[in-house]
Amino acid sequence: MTTGAITVEVVYALPERQTLIALQVPVGTSAGEAVALSGIARLHPEVSERSPPIGIFGHVVGCDHVLSDGDRIEIYRPLVADPKASRNERVAKKRRERENVRNMRASAPTKTPTPAAHRAVPVLD
Repeated sequence: MTTGAITVEVVYALPERQTLIALQVPVGTSAGEAVALSGIARLHPEVSERSPPIGIFGHVVGCDHVLSDGDRIEIYRPLVADPKASRNERVAKKRRERENVRNMRASAPTKTPTPAAHRAVPVLD
């Protein structure tokens, strides 16, 4: 490692692939500067069209966050669906399925016992 430089990684993940760029930057470099220096916007133009949230190892940080050696800067994509709404939909679906099973059981014909007069009586010899 060169004196006065640290090694960091810039990561951007799509559902079908992940891009990881390792680079050395001067001590005191901010997360935003490292993203710009990585050139990741050339590979993923959508990164430069908006200013996406970024984080270090899963913790959201600002672009002015000063990096440490070995940091992994993650560029986050917008959520496709709200996780809370998605969970509520899954729960509602499970409840409907359970209710349908209960309704089917309740409406199933029950076997009525045969009256005693019609039962076969064993013949004893």
